[in-house]
Amino acid sequence: MKFVTKRIHAFLDYPVAIALIALPFLLGLGNSNPLALQLSVATGIAAFILTLLTDHHLGALKVVSYKMHLIVDFSVAIVFIIAPFALSFEGIDAYYYWINGVAVLTVVSLHKSEIAV
Repeated sequence: MKFVTKRIHAFLDYPVAIALIALPFLLGLGNSNPLALQLSVATGIAAFILTLLTDHHLGALKVVSYKMHLIVDFSVAIVFIIAPFALSFEGIDAYYYWINGVAVLTVVSLHKSEIAV
């Protein structure tokens, strides 16, 4: 059952972007590799900007289609799942990325298509 509408997704985007920026500091990420902290912060900033640019009710400029936004989210999830292996993240650094990657894949996979009128 797919239930994550464009509206619900929009409400999730800003808090997730802020969490991606703040949580690495709160969790002390970066012990196994400094990129564990930097990748999340950079992704959070990019996610915030993407949300501002997306054509949903909380987007400010609405120049990026919601479909493209979902493609970016999917791509980020894949990168997050692969990053711990590729960059030798260990412990909390690795778990953080695997959990976030799976969470984003779940949200994207539960996307409910809009019905054209």
